[in-house]
Amino acid sequence: MRHGLRALGRTSRIITRRARSIPKNWISNGHGVVSLRSYASVAAADLQFGQPVHETHPHLLKAGEITPGITAVEYAQRRSNLASKLPKNGLAILAAADVKYRSGVVFYDYHQESNFFYLTGFNEPEAVAIIGKSAAHNDHTFHLFVRPKSPKDEQWEGSRSGTQAALDVFNADESGDINDIERHLSQIIGDESEVYTDALPSNPSTSTFTRLFSSRPSSVTNGLSKILEKTKVTPLKSIMNDLQNIKSDAEIANMRKAGQASGRAFTEAMRQAWTLEKDLTAYLEYMFKRKGCETSAYVPVVAGGKNASQIHYVRNDDVLVDGDLVLVDAGGEYGNYITDITRTWPIKPTFTPPQKDLYNAILATQRTCISLCRASASNSLDKIHQVAEETLRDSLVGLGFDMSGNALETLFPHHLGHYIGLDVHDTPGQSRKTPLQAGQCVTVEPGLYIPPTTRWPKPFRGMGIRIEDSVCVGEEGPFVLTTEAVKEVDDIEALRR
Repeated sequence: MRHGLRALGRTSRIITRRARSIPKNWISNGHGVVSLRSYASVAAADLQFGQPVHETHPHLLKAGEITPGITAVEYAQRRSNLASKLPKNGLAILAAADVKYRSGVVFYDYHQESNFFYLTGFNEPEAVAIIGKSAAHNDHTFHLFVRPKSPKDEQWEGSRSGTQAALDVFNADESGDINDIERHLSQIIGDESEVYTDALPSNPSTSTFTRLFSSRPSSVTNGLSKILEKTKVTPLKSIMNDLQNIKSDAEIANMRKAGQASGRAFTEAMRQAWTLEKDLTAYLEYMFKRKGCETSAYVPVVAGGKNASQIHYVRNDDVLVDGDLVLVDAGGEYGNYITDITRTWPIKPTFTPPQKDLYNAILATQRTCISLCRASASNSLDKIHQVAEETLRDSLVGLGFDMSGNALETLFPHHLGHYIGLDVHDTPGQSRKTPLQAGQCVTVEPGLYIPPTTRWPKPFRGMGIRIEDSVCVGEEGPFVLTTEAVKEVDDIEALRR
C-alpha cells in the first residue's frame, strides 16, 4: 500500500498503468526517453485526442513532447519535484480550469489552469490530478481523472483524450472517469493523508470537480469538504510558486519563440499607417498567429493619445489622430507560455521634439534597468524599481517638471515589472523583494503618463508612453526575449518613411 493512499478495489473502475519501467517501444530523442505509442492494433495517428499529440500533429510537436517544446520527461520531473516537497503522507490535488461561458452555450476560448497544466500538460476541462510520493519516497504517484471517450458528446464538443490516453499519453499511473471522482477521492485519501490544494472555491461552482467543495450535509460522500473534514488541508500555492520560479531551458525557449514572433509582429505594425485602434488590434492578433504564436497572451491595449493614460485601456475603439502617439501593450503565446511587450510610436512618421524627449527619457531608464537583471548584481524587482524612479525623476526635472510632493507617483503609478511564464503575472503572490535569480523571467516596463492639467509642462500634457520587454535573468547579464520589436527613435522613424 502506498503511503497516504488506500488500496483501490476493483469496483472503483480505475485503470492502472504498469510499473515505471521503460517499455521496448520507447526511444531516445536527445531529451530523454520518448514513446512510439500504439493502442492495441490501432496506431495513435488514427486516434483522436482532446489536444495535439506528435502522432496526429507532427507539424506542431516533436516525438516525446506532450505540449510544444516540453517533453513527457520534463513533465514527469516536475511531478517528482513536487512530490519531493510533500511530507510522507502528502497528496497534492489540482483541478483543471472550468469552461467559461459568454452566454448560454456560447463559450470563451479555453485556457487551462496554469499549475494543473505545468504538472500534467493536459489541456482539457473537467479533470483532476492527484500527485503524491511513491512507496519508496524516491519518485511520485500520479492519478489523472478525466472525461471518458463519448462519441455522442465528441460529435458536439470535439475530441476527448479519455482515460486510456491519460495513461498512455500523459503517463498517469492510474486513471478513471471524472464523473466518479467523489468515490475515487474517498478511496485515495487515507486517514493519515495531508492534502495540499488551492482548489477550494470561495463561491459555488457548477463544474464537476468544484461542486465537491460545497457541503451537502445529507450525504457524507457529497462535497470534498466533507471528504476532507478529518484531513489536514494546506495551500499548495507556495510550493507551486517555488517550482515555477526558475524556468527550464525548454520553458525559456518557448518564451523566446513567443517573444520573437510577437516582436516581429510589432515591427511590422509600425511600418503601417493606422487610423483606427481596432484595425491595429486586429492586425497584431493576426500577425502573432501568422508569425508562429498560437493565440494572444492577453487582451491587447491599443491606446491612442489620451487613452494611453489608462493603464489597462482595452476598449480599442477610438480614432488614431495625427500628432498623437499610440501605446500598444500586447503579446503572443506559444505552448501556453506568454510574452509581454509594450511599444509607443507616433501616428505621424516622426516624433515631435517633446515626444522624443519624453520617450528617450523612458528608453534610457529601461536600458539601465534591463542591464540590472543579472543574478550577480543581487537586485530585486523592487530595487530595480527604485532605480527607475530615481532615473525618471532626474530626467523629468531636466525637462522642466516640478517633481515635488507626489509628482512621481502620479506620473509613474505602476511597478517597473512582474514575473512572467505560463501567466502574464506568473507565480502570483511571489515577493518582488527577493534578489533575482538566473532563470527567472520578468518584464521591465517604465512608463510616464502626463495628466492634461496646468501643473505639468504644456508640451507634454496628455502624453502616455511605456516601453516594455520580456527579459530572462542571466548570471552575468540579461537575455532579452523580445528584441525583434524595435524601440530606438531612429529605427521607429525609419520604418515609417
